[in-house]
Amino acid sequence: MIPTFGPILLQFEGPGAELAFLAGRLAFGLVVAFMGLNHLLNVDDMAGYGQAKGLPAARFMVVASGVTLVLGGLGVATGVFPTLAAGAVAAFLVVATPTFHDFWAVPEDRKQAEMTDFLKNVTMLGAALVFLALSNTAWPYALGIGL
Repeated sequence: MIPTFGPILLQFEGPGAELAFLAGRLAFGLVVAFMGLNHLLNVDDMAGYGQAKGLPAARFMVVASGVTLVLGGLGVATGVFPTLAAGAVAAFLVVATPTFHDFWAVPEDRKQAEMTDFLKNVTMLGAALVFLALSNTAWPYALGIGL
């Protein structure tokens, strides 16, 4: 492989590749945005959970993370500021996953649910990192607004 020092130029080739990438962006981005909306619609419950996990300024952090997830998810789905959008979602998941889904430190009756949520978040982190890695390429069917 030849090393490059500039933006990666990726071609979406093959039958349906552009539509598959769009479908992946929409699935990921809209689920992330929905998660953020859930934060904003359930601030009290989410803040209580955050306080139980030792989150400082839990109410503020729930609102801030909700806004981050809504904007990040919509950014990935639409291709608007894709580097910031995917990076913000990845940063949220890096912090939230071990903090809130610490299956190794919960009572036995909560272990399976926390492990499931932990693994879901790790999977979503992987997708966010892929979108971040591809954020310097031209995304098909994207609004193309960015830095």
